[in-house]
Amino acid sequence: MQIKRIIIIMLSLVLITIVGCQHQKPAEQDLLRVKSEQGATHKKVIFLMVDSLMAQAIDKGISQKQLPTIQYLIEHGQYHKDMVSSFPTMSVTIDSTMLTGKNPNDHGIPGLLWYSSDDKKMINYGTGPMEILRQGINPVLTDALIHLNGKHLNSNSRTIYEDLARVGLKSGSINGLIYRGATEHTLTIPDWIQGPTSLQKKIKVKGPDFLTLGALSNPLEGAENLPDHLTDRMGLNNKYAIEALNYLIQANKLPDFLYVYLPDMDQELHKKGPSSLEGVKELDQQLQSVLNSFGSREKALNEAIFVIAGDSGMTQLLPANQRSVIDMPAMLRGISVLKPGEEVEAETEVALAVNETMAYVYNFKPNRSLRSLAEILSKDDRIDFVAWKENEWMHVLQGSTLKELRYKAKGNLIDRYKQTWTVKQDAEVLDLTLNADHRTLDYGQYPDVLERLSGSLNSHKGKFLVVTAKPGYELADRSSPTHEGGGGHGSLRRTESLVPLIIVGTDEKPEHLRMVDLKAYLLDLLTNHVKKTK
Repeated sequence: MQIKRIIIIMLSLVLITIVGCQHQKPAEQDLLRVKSEQGATHKKVIFLMVDSLMAQAIDKGISQKQLPTIQYLIEHGQYHKDMVSSFPTMSVTIDSTMLTGKNPNDHGIPGLLWYSSDDKKMINYGTGPMEILRQGINPVLTDALIHLNGKHLNSNSRTIYEDLARVGLKSGSINGLIYRGATEHTLTIPDWIQGPTSLQKKIKVKGPDFLTLGALSNPLEGAENLPDHLTDRMGLNNKYAIEALNYLIQANKLPDFLYVYLPDMDQELHKKGPSSLEGVKELDQQLQSVLNSFGSREKALNEAIFVIAGDSGMTQLLPANQRSVIDMPAMLRGISVLKPGEEVEAETEVALAVNETMAYVYNFKPNRSLRSLAEILSKDDRIDFVAWKENEWMHVLQGSTLKELRYKAKGNLIDRYKQTWTVKQDAEVLDLTLNADHRTLDYGQYPDVLERLSGSLNSHKGKFLVVTAKPGYELADRSSPTHEGGGGHGSLRRTESLVPLIIVGTDEKPEHLRMVDLKAYLLDLLTNHVKKTK
């Protein structure tokens, strides 16, 4: 989703004819090394991450008999409607969690937009046109294409690609935002992008055995005519990803594990809201083409394990005339708030990093407490809650009521994921159900909220708040993209946090239905199947 947006924005900003964008046969050797060496009896695992796929769309489409392929897969496999995503519910953080098996406090990617106290600047992987213009095209592209995988993603949190390389299994990523692996690749930057930036023509990166990133890395150039021109969003689209996948199937070049990112639905739901079915109907046809590439549906399920997941849900946003956009600088009137694109100066008091329905609020004024900022923001009746960290305790202040909850890891209460907690004050703030007799804790409107919120509050250095909006509303800085009347995500509530998971080709189930647990599940599938076939 993020890198796709950057390319689209570049089209409108760089008025240069397409010189130097002609295709050349790449020097990449992906096709020579990608094929699994485990033999025909070893089932390959194909993971399809579908941006903003929701169970409500699947159920509605099946009830209307408009999703025959997805219905077939569900009938021949597992269908879970309530897998818990990462937080913030933004693609770049979610993908980092899924591929490392860690939360942001370990993998180090706090969101789409965040402030780095080490670099003393805002990190933006690609939000909206005005925000990118003000932040600067050069730093945004540099962070998205180079630093995201090469610097920001914690090197101590190994990706599934790195783990598979260690045990001699092959892997691939088709248009994945997070792709760090053990094999060297080259991203080729077109002249029309390179011109207004300081990016090198050739950028060396580490990835899995097979890596595509639209036109920037297309190892099938010369073998398959993939849609990767400017009018095709430089290949960062579903059609490119599905055609690349189908080529590997038909050419008998599948690796042991292949990650495929399908971004198209996100943009549609942002515009039309989560009730739209157009995107999921297109997905159904694309999945059928994948099964056909094996020769038949039955052959596909015999030869591969398919794992299809949404990355986040979406909440329906109210129209503009119902105050759907929460103007955060206006809430902080009288406080010096950093403007997008500016540097933090001595007089800067606060910086905002808005991730749609959640935001980080950074406090640079030493004599102002986080609590005092939280109390200002919590007065707005559209704010869900404001949270911050003090030593080992997480503090959560409910919007408009100012009711407070405190909690910390380890204690006498255990949740369904076998995590233990100490909880003080008002459990209603996070819709927790506490049973003192049985020493249990259960979640309501905020799935796995204690771990996920703690993960974001410990994800990077600095003194900051986490702010979330109530359903129907989204947060905004001066130049944030907004989606009045459409769909939004970012927060911790069920609607944005619970995603569907379809597994076909194996009876094995994840221990827990959480995005953070998928990596371990996939590694077990791959390594255990290798042991059995041997």
